[in-house]
Amino acid sequence: MDVVIDTSALIATIAGEPEKEQIVRLTSGHTLIGPDSIPWEIGNAFSLMLKKGRLNLEEAQQGIAIFQSIPIRYISTDFNSVLALAFKHNMYAYDAYFLDCTIRHNTPLLTLDRQLVQIAKNCNVTVWEI
Repeated sequence: MDVVIDTSALIATIAGEPEKEQIVRLTSGHTLIGPDSIPWEIGNAFSLMLKKGRLNLEEAQQGIAIFQSIPIRYISTDFNSVLALAFKHNMYAYDAYFLDCTIRHNTPLLTLDRQLVQIAKNCNVTVWEI
């Protein structure tokens, strides 16, 4: 089964956060998919962690290497659909990319973002909560 995984779940896994084991267990045997914006969002997340001094350059580069080892099938973004979702739910496009992907592909969404969980549930999307 395909599962849309968002940036928050990926970062938690890469960084070895407490949710990592449950994320790995939930996704084991499934195909991870997500919008083609994921690599840029991961890069942005690591640059923010560098800027805030949460990690050094070597640690960030190790994190990127871990990310690149995670098999994810990237889905092209439908910007018209994303903008409609962003407008309807008063959300940023970055979150709407994931919501759109899960709606279009009729898959569950794995996210740690509580606001996105609520919006997804309001859209009758199956959410795998951690």
